[in-house]
Amino acid sequence: MDTQPNLPIPISYVSGRYLLFSIEAVTYLRREHHICGVLMGTLPQIPMQNIFLGLPLELMPEEARLLVDKGVACIVDEAKAHNGMNTLLEEDRKRYLAELEAEGMHYARLQADLKESKREQISKQIEQKKAKAKATATAVPGPATQSPSQKDAAIVDFFADDRSTTPATTSSATLSIPSQSALAVTPATSYPPLPTPPSSSYLSAPAVPPSYPLFAHLHSRGYFLSPGLRFGCQYMAYPGDPLRFHSHFLVVSYDWDQNLDLMDLIVGGRLGTGVKKGFLIGGAQKTIDEVDSEADRVDSVRAFSLEWAGM
Repeated sequence: MDTQPNLPIPISYVSGRYLLFSIEAVTYLRREHHICGVLMGTLPQIPMQNIFLGLPLELMPEEARLLVDKGVACIVDEAKAHNGMNTLLEEDRKRYLAELEAEGMHYARLQADLKESKREQISKQIEQKKAKAKATATAVPGPATQSPSQKDAAIVDFFADDRSTTPATTSSATLSIPSQSALAVTPATSYPPLPTPPSSSYLSAPAVPPSYPLFAHLHSRGYFLSPGLRFGCQYMAYPGDPLRFHSHFLVVSYDWDQNLDLMDLIVGGRLGTGVKKGFLIGGAQKTIDEVDSEADRVDSVRAFSLEWAGM
């Protein structure tokens, strides 16, 4: 069952980037607040890391600002927050290590149970193959039935893990996991053992580009937004989770009184139609009051979409 992390969720500010290291926070923000971000974590000497990336998740300044404005997250300077590691009490450190070891034991038992279940399943498949071969040999005279192949035997031995290969004499309930077999758990976040940073240490809301009002406007309409560098635009707008839907719009923001180059509209419209997407432009409407709040600017956004006919 999905659990909700404690709010506000700390967003780590590291070298000018806004990062999330907690998988619980990442899944919660994606599920409840339509925040996707971009995975940027890699492991050395592991192939395919250019395709399958992992934590941390990097947020655009617009995404971080949106979460801060909604009170869902806060910005934490990680370098300053980790200074508290020097004052961590010894008993707190030992208690935290004991909790990690208990968690590793739990996962080790789950892994052993899964391995035993696979071993029993493979043993049953081999027995079925033997029974089928025996029945075939009885019906049609021929050479004597052979024992399971060496490959089958090797598979059973692998999942047996030096225990008896007879399904009737081995069960997951009788498995014992020695303490040295506990899996190593590497926590992705520092809270705990460090206490959650107090509100007095939060950084100010991130500075955002002029396109933020359009970003927030589309997000409020239920769209998932991601960087649009692949298609030469500012954002890609998806009607649902990008893992389930193709994007509907290539999004470009303009100032209210900015002059538009007709060629830019033609190129954007043709590009969007060529990749089966609409070309959406928009911006915050200019009002008489020059000192508008960010919320007022978001509420005054107008957007238009272009599609190239006949393609």
